[in-house]
Amino acid sequence: MNGSALRLSVLDQAPIPQGSTGGDALRNSLDLAKLADRLGFFRYWVAEHHATPMLACASPEILIGPIAELTERMRVGSGGVMLPHYSPLKVAESFSMLAGMNPGRIDLGIGRAPGSDQRTAYALQRDRRAIAPDDFPQQLAELLGYFEGTLPADHPFAMLATMLSGTPELPEAWLLGSSPQSAIWAADQGLPYMFADFISPGGASIMAHYRSRFVPSARCPEPRSAIAVSAICAASDDEAWRLSASWRMASLAMRSGVPIRVPPVEEALVSLKEHAGSEDAAPPGRRLVFGSPKTVQEGIEVVAAEYGAREVMIVTIVHDHRARRRSYELIAEAFGLVDALAAPALDR
Repeated sequence: MNGSALRLSVLDQAPIPQGSTGGDALRNSLDLAKLADRLGFFRYWVAEHHATPMLACASPEILIGPIAELTERMRVGSGGVMLPHYSPLKVAESFSMLAGMNPGRIDLGIGRAPGSDQRTAYALQRDRRAIAPDDFPQQLAELLGYFEGTLPADHPFAMLATMLSGTPELPEAWLLGSSPQSAIWAADQGLPYMFADFISPGGASIMAHYRSRFVPSARCPEPRSAIAVSAICAASDDEAWRLSASWRMASLAMRSGVPIRVPPVEEALVSLKEHAGSEDAAPPGRRLVFGSPKTVQEGIEVVAAEYGAREVMIVTIVHDHRARRRSYELIAEAFGLVDALAAPALDR
């Protein structure tokens, strides 16, 4: 672990730069994962989003396999799988396979949000005779039951837990969230909890409630928490803010319901001035840690202290993939992660 006692990880939303394709974005993810592994980041999670021109990864499990194959040190997982779209058995089978092929390295981050609009969520349903029920707690319990063999003996699917192909290897399950309800579910199930500060900043009280309510479990005997933070690092504060124009414009467009591919900086600055009134316009209610390496290190440490978190997952969206790579390089250097390159693999 680095000198600041913070564990740093990566959340990759597979952004699609304007002028590129979704395939380009996914190949960028593979490239970034290899870099993050060399730099000493602890885990690398890929997100799930559907039917958007801005983000390329609709199926985390498809991207996790190649990333795990191309890397050596990091844990690799989903940030996350949007469970309401899927059969818990199918998710269990997929991540059992990944865990079996990559022992001790696979995470299953589980979310409840649709990762899409309601029409797309409905299109993802296999049975469209009615809107799918809101039964996330039951889905979650069934999924965990497959991994841990805890489905009641009279459960109709209990025997299926003995047939997962990756056993005895299992993924490490996390619950993702940005609301008080997700904290309650994570605490009641005795699960590690990842809070999305980049979606809903100021969730320290939610994290505190998770810790106070936590029920110890065999999978997690004490509360384990982390936060996901938006950050952009460059040589100077001014350059980082300039690079952030692409993220700010794309975020505003997404909030308006008309998502776009991540625009180049100059085009984003013009659009921000024309449509939002200022080149410095930013999406309301969102936090971005930006600046020089020292500024970003201090900013990340402040946010982590706010939550009492010992792990921070960093999501970076800029137009130029080289600038995204450089941002993670500078953050790794600022926190001393590069010192880990000659060290043995991190404890899991």
